[in-house]
Amino acid sequence: MKDPGQQRNYDLWHRDPENWRLGVFYVNKKDSRIFVPKRNKMLGMTLNFGNPLTYLLILFVASVIAALVMFF
Repeated sequence: MKDPGQQRNYDLWHRDPENWRLGVFYVNKKDSRIFVPKRNKMLGMTLNFGNPLTYLLILFVASVIAALVMFF
């Protein structure tokens, strides 16, 4: 079960406009999550560009797509 204090931090960070670049890119180095809800939570998830693992995930996905394009 999630720690209520941590969930409160997630909620506060999510509502803070300083953590949203151009209104759509979530950037928060304090938030360890890679996937976070979009500003309108009914629209799904987005990436936390403040987490270095996000860039590894993007690189991995791009590599898989490039490999598929090259071999098929």
